[in-house]
Amino acid sequence: MITLSPDTDNMGDKWDGRFIELATHISGWSKDPSTKVGCVVVGEDREIRSTGFNGFPRGIEDDLDRLEDREQKYPLICHAEENAIMHAARVGVSLKGCVAYVTWPPCTRCTRSLIQAGIVEVVFPNDIEIPERWQKDFAMSMNMMEEAGILVRSA
Repeated sequence: MITLSPDTDNMGDKWDGRFIELATHISGWSKDPSTKVGCVVVGEDREIRSTGFNGFPRGIEDDLDRLEDREQKYPLICHAEENAIMHAARVGVSLKGCVAYVTWPPCTRCTRSLIQAGIVEVVFPNDIEIPERWQKDFAMSMNMMEEAGILVRSA
């Protein structure tokens, strides 16, 4: 079971919705035929610091044969949160103290990266239904974020 902190900031509702909507739009840029995830990382003044979607690294061919073959896809794919963090690093933008808006709860792999990047809050849609195969991993990621002091909310 995933326990989230309620959104108590009424202004946050409007901005949360905007950034989740933007992350959803960005998720559409993914070529993955089975899962599309988007991430928007926002600074303290509500400025967009970085974005990402799940896909192969730059220069790696992302044809349908590879994307539909999980044995090929999984070792190659960068998750949306990872792409947002790596893009920020590539262009020299700090994500320390930022909020990550994602269209799907972060997995443990992405949670490690979010913690190390200095993300202080993670927000994802409240209407997410977690498939059973991911529940254990997401529960562990929620525990990791709680232990690291990251606020996790649904919007």
